[in-house]
Amino acid sequence: MDFTIPKDPIMLYSFLNTKLRDQYHSLELLCEDMNLDENEICSSLAAMDFHYDKEKNQFR
Repeated sequence: MDFTIPKDPIMLYSFLNTKLRDQYHSLELLCEDMNLDENEICSSLAAMDFHYDKEKNQFR
């Protein structure tokens, strides 16, 4: 099943961090479960200077 995620980078940042905090132990699992492209998400958020911190399991 494909999910619609926010297009706005700030909303996407908030959405993903909430999912990572509440439901997923890693970005890889979130992307796999939601059928999302991890590289695309990371690139989109990197443009706003948000980067995934694997140890903290959140974008910062």
